[in-house]
Amino acid sequence: MDKSLIDLETIGWDPFFHDNFTIFQEDGLIPGRITEVQRKSYMVLTETGEIETRVSGKFRFTAQDKTTFPVVGDWVVIKRETDSKGTIHSVLPRKSKFSRKIAGKITEEQVLLANVDFVLIVSGIDNDFNIQRIERYLTLVSKSGSKPVIILNKSDICEDLDKRLEEVKRIDSTIPIHPLCAELNEGLESLDQYLGKGKTIALLGSSGVGKSTIINKLLGTNRQKVGSVRKSDSHGRHITTYREMFMLPNGGMIIDNPGMRELQLWSEDGDVSDVFSDIEALSQNCKFSDCTHINEPGCAVKNAIENGKLELRRYQHYMKLKKEIEYLSIKQNEMTRITEKLRGRGMSKKIKLIKKMSDKF
Repeated sequence: MDKSLIDLETIGWDPFFHDNFTIFQEDGLIPGRITEVQRKSYMVLTETGEIETRVSGKFRFTAQDKTTFPVVGDWVVIKRETDSKGTIHSVLPRKSKFSRKIAGKITEEQVLLANVDFVLIVSGIDNDFNIQRIERYLTLVSKSGSKPVIILNKSDICEDLDKRLEEVKRIDSTIPIHPLCAELNEGLESLDQYLGKGKTIALLGSSGVGKSTIINKLLGTNRQKVGSVRKSDSHGRHITTYREMFMLPNGGMIIDNPGMRELQLWSEDGDVSDVFSDIEALSQNCKFSDCTHINEPGCAVKNAIENGKLELRRYQHYMKLKKEIEYLSIKQNEMTRITEKLRGRGMSKKIKLIKKMSDKF
């Protein structure tokens, strides 16, 4: 292991994490940042290098649910066991987190990333371009605590770049948009403003959009495998199979993500207003304050569609996502009620177990 000290501030350490770590200092514990999550262990970058760790038995015993376990980007509290091994005793509070509903029928939150400053939503502007997919990613990112940036990759093969740019700008003119061609090293300098000491960026996007190519170019080496795409629809294969964080040459961190097969929403407040602020603004002029924008008279949203001021496609996607989040909210409330009930039963069992163990000593 490389014994040269790593400046923790370079990889994101700041006063927020320092203040939350203070209570652990007297116990001889050290801070580190999760760079990779494996099946039973975690790779953690510390001041003296990267070590392999596992969560402690106490951590596993007291964890409320899966969302409290470490994810890539988390700052954790470690007890070093050997030069290359350690034990995680706590996860420091997160400044941001990116979550989705876990794949399948179970209504459960899956935290994918933590403590990310900028989320770069990568979309290929080839045959696989999908404006609704971008809106969906933005909905996921909007409440994460991270700032979204839209990357339109493969600009060299786009026949009408200006049209695509205008289409994306209509989502939200305040979100930065950068067209580029990673393969040809064109436009990558526009990303410099999001890089640097202490900054963490994450790339999100479907398979084949060029996330791994962008990372390789920024790292200056072919660290990530790059896959081919089908010519018919520009769909790519899943080359990146797990999340991993890398240190950039000029400081800062970058996280690569597998292309998501299921991009299911997760929202703790049931809100799509950030991504559809134009529709939310129109709704303020509806005749009824509880207008559903379906068939009520005096609906400003429906009037805007008829007058050509609002795209029918955008309205339909807004209604679809809003309905999806409302349904998810109902399922979340049901799951919370069931979990609290089971947690009460589980806590009583834990208390009995602790008493039983204490009686033996």
